[in-house]
Amino acid sequence: MSELKIGLIGGSGLGAALGAEQGERVEVDTPFGKPSSAIVQTEMSGTEVAILQRHGPGHTLNPSQVPYRANIYALKQLGVTHIVASGATGSLREDIEPKHLVVPDQVIDKTVGRANTFYEKAAVHVEMSEPFCPVMRRWLLEAAAGLNHLTAHSGGTYVCMEGPAFSTRAESHMHRQWGGDLIGMTAMPEAKLAREAEMAYAMVSLPTDYDCWRPRPTGVEPQDPAMLLKEIIGNLEAATANSIELIRAALKDVSLLYENESPAHDALALAIWSDKAQIDRDEVKRLSVLWGRYFE
Repeated sequence: MSELKIGLIGGSGLGAALGAEQGERVEVDTPFGKPSSAIVQTEMSGTEVAILQRHGPGHTLNPSQVPYRANIYALKQLGVTHIVASGATGSLREDIEPKHLVVPDQVIDKTVGRANTFYEKAAVHVEMSEPFCPVMRRWLLEAAAGLNHLTAHSGGTYVCMEGPAFSTRAESHMHRQWGGDLIGMTAMPEAKLAREAEMAYAMVSLPTDYDCWRPRPTGVEPQDPAMLLKEIIGNLEAATANSIELIRAALKDVSLLYENESPAHDALALAIWSDKAQIDRDEVKRLSVLWGRYFE
């Protein structure tokens, strides 16, 4: 590909940790409203990046309130071609320990209250058998292999629940029986919308705890809730630092992304099932940033 620009979506602390205060803050408006935050455009290791705080400044948006469509549309409008997303999760597997990193390859979508498509006035069916870009996953995992002090798991199924409350113990066990490896609240519809916008999308998940499925060892007293929260926040901070180190390492060499086109970049080629001549012209124009090239 001739041009490459990477969007970074993460928690409120991501921008400061990546030095985003040195970039250009861009306020973007979209047909779906304003994104969660201003987008900071800067350069890292010679690569253009655009940084977005998913939950807004001060983490004021819960997962169900995040304007996912506006976020993805805004990044597309600014020329982003690839997205690396990060987010806290619970671990559903003993071997995925808090502070580890996971580059998942599958997702189960349990969300119910979120707008999950841009195309409300047409039949658009994108392929989602591989919800995370295989090229980007390989790129991230190759970078992780050079960081011997980090543990990054290759693959895993992310169960995305609506929230904002956490799982019951029965739900947590059910998610494990489904084959889930991680439980979180933000991968969907983010990944789906990125595919509809023909942007490659990969995620670095940050396990902070074992959800509630894992019983305490016999004889161990229940932990004080305040201390437990402090431990989880500490795990998140450590995992976030690890993810930033991984992203920085990956950005040092983006040749793999240039040399290998992501399948996502042509996701709409066979996905628009409606007769294009019958789709409202105003809607075609309104969403031209996303699908305009298919109506030329």
